[in-house]
Amino acid sequence: MPINILMPALSPTMEKGNLAKWLKKEGDKIKSGDVIAEIETDKATMEVEAVDEGILAKIVVEAGAQDVAVNALIGIIAAEGEDVKAAASGGAGNPSPGAGAPPSSAGGEGQGGVAPAPVAAAAPAASAPSPVAGEGARRADEGASGTRVFASPLAKRIAKEAGINLAAVKGSGPHGRVVMADVEAAKAGGGAKVIPMPGAATPAAAPAAAPAPMPSGPSADAVKKLFAEGSYEEVPHDGMRKTIARRLLESKQTVPHFYLTVDCELDALLALREQINKAAPVKDGKPAYKLSVNDMVIKAMAMALRAVPDANVSWTDNAMLRHKHADVGVAVSIPGGLITPVIRDACHKTLSTISNEMKDLAARAKARKLKPEEYQGGTTAVSNLGMFGVKDFAAIVNPPHATILAVGAGEQRAVVKNGQLAVATVMSVTLSTDHRAVDGALGAELMQAFKGYIENPMGMLV
Repeated sequence: MPINILMPALSPTMEKGNLAKWLKKEGDKIKSGDVIAEIETDKATMEVEAVDEGILAKIVVEAGAQDVAVNALIGIIAAEGEDVKAAASGGAGNPSPGAGAPPSSAGGEGQGGVAPAPVAAAAPAASAPSPVAGEGARRADEGASGTRVFASPLAKRIAKEAGINLAAVKGSGPHGRVVMADVEAAKAGGGAKVIPMPGAATPAAAPAAAPAPMPSGPSADAVKKLFAEGSYEEVPHDGMRKTIARRLLESKQTVPHFYLTVDCELDALLALREQINKAAPVKDGKPAYKLSVNDMVIKAMAMALRAVPDANVSWTDNAMLRHKHADVGVAVSIPGGLITPVIRDACHKTLSTISNEMKDLAARAKARKLKPEEYQGGTTAVSNLGMFGVKDFAAIVNPPHATILAVGAGEQRAVVKNGQLAVATVMSVTLSTDHRAVDGALGAELMQAFKGYIENPMGMLV
């Protein structure tokens, strides 16, 4: 039976993507683990691996196609011993247990790679997942009830860390495969449908409210009328810009923002930074690390969240998620928009480790080579515009974060010390909070802790 290749969902929020190129052509033999295509999302370019073996019988969606919907049929594989021509002509109408795979360069979340064709046809199989549709190369987990559960590697890892029984989570991936979004929804207490364990009462499901439509901006035609013809250039929105616009609009409309600004003196931090950089060992003619002020800001924010754990949270409708680790996202400008790679467990990492990780993440972000797990999640974020001379600004909270720190430039200012005027290097920082999760006093406590680490930076070394 032919194996249908579907457009994979490379992240929980992905709805469509661009099929950048096919790395196999019709008639090519495909082995498990072969990279067969490259998919472009709004954030990165990722490779898709095959799990099953066979021959690429038909390419349905040509390379270069844009805005291909998730789960749309893009190709057909003839299984071993199957007639290639028959598979090419009959694959689209015969959903079969397919061979799927997550993106190889992403190493993380994919909600489908090569899988059975119509989504509707996959639904009945959700209640009885089988070792197909992307699971050929994956190990099945055993749930507490002995049920065989199929999940993506990232979903398994997150479930293990959160202590979630995968057998109790209903998967939304092909053939009922549990993906990251299902586990995150289970952690949040909503979104994912939880399968009741034997003997457990089944609560009545409340009907889901239809989301209110997001207001859009003025139409292009209406705006064009305000300007003389030929006085502008029309640049279509790409996927990244559309995603940024949608998420920021949603945040400002649904998250009650609250802002707190403090001034931090940097002289002690700058002196310590210089001392640490001078002491860096040289390897292959280069220092092993070179700390930036931003590296120290990341560390200070993480340690402040550890000191004030009630602020290291995410808001959900059913419960507050209090995080056990301070994972700090850092806004990085890339062509066409920005992305926020995450420094995981930053409070327990050395400054040199944070510095080197940040340089690597930023370089791969600009090349759009980040894995989904490297820019998704996080418990807070830092946005630094100080290098552009910006004195202070307020950033927009990016859910599921409850906070984001906007960092301005360090500049020499007149300050009063012991009743006397003095000159100090001062940096203004503004914390934006989701007021549902972080109240004013709690936010002030977090900023007080952050300021303490910045002005007494030796505390970050012990």
